[in-house]
Amino acid sequence: MSTTHTLDIPGGRLRYHVRGSGPLLLLVGAPMDAAPFAPLAEELAGEHTVVTHDPRGVSGSTLDDPDQDSTPDLRAEDALAIIDALGAESADVLGSSGGAVTGLALVTRHPTRVRTLVAHEPPVLELLPDVARRRAEVDDIIETFRREGPGAAFGKFMATAGFETGEDAPPPPPSESPEQDLADAAHFFLHELRGTTRYVPDVAALRAGPARVVVGVGADSGGLLTYRTSQALADLLGAPPVVFPGEHGGFVDRPKEFADVLREVLAR
Repeated sequence: MSTTHTLDIPGGRLRYHVRGSGPLLLLVGAPMDAAPFAPLAEELAGEHTVVTHDPRGVSGSTLDDPDQDSTPDLRAEDALAIIDALGAESADVLGSSGGAVTGLALVTRHPTRVRTLVAHEPPVLELLPDVARRRAEVDDIIETFRREGPGAAFGKFMATAGFETGEDAPPPPPSESPEQDLADAAHFFLHELRGTTRYVPDVAALRAGPARVVVGVGADSGGLLTYRTSQALADLLGAPPVVFPGEHGGFVDRPKEFADVLREVLAR
């Protein structure tokens, strides 16, 4: 069972959900909203106060200016605002995909407010040796959205991410209506994708602590671009990535098994 709350932030409002009791744990996505994290949150609510939220400009988290870009730094401040609203000194954070980049920014900007960050498959393309090619692919995906709309753009996005033809890939961010789906897609392609993938982690700050940063990868993600970016970040941080069940969205497909691994990581 969860309770739903709204929180005013500069230029907008966040919608977030709270389950359980115990030490605070944030489950953070981008562009994914709160809904796909619900099964994992239920698994963990017996020992944690688990918070999920819609990132700025997505689903129930609205912006006064819909054309405002969503950067990892802004999303990090949103996460901190939720921690503050709950009266917590610090939190554990699981960030997935773009939410993992949010978590990296949060640790960099506010290292004393995070106990452990598990960065699950962050798309930090700037760490790759073929970054020029990857930037061009992102730019092409965005232009495809402008020319041809969300279907063609998501097709290119999934292909460049490494999903094979016919393979089940994560769907576009779920929402509450076709109109919201279109708005969320526009937000992702026009105002979020470039800023997230061009974020450069401050490795020195991440290694300096006091927050512990753990990189996670899916056991079945070996063919994905986010496997490469995760391995690159883990190498820079000096520790091998932790292997979680499933692929990029393992927490959606296998929430119980994913929760078991996350518990082990947080208990270390």
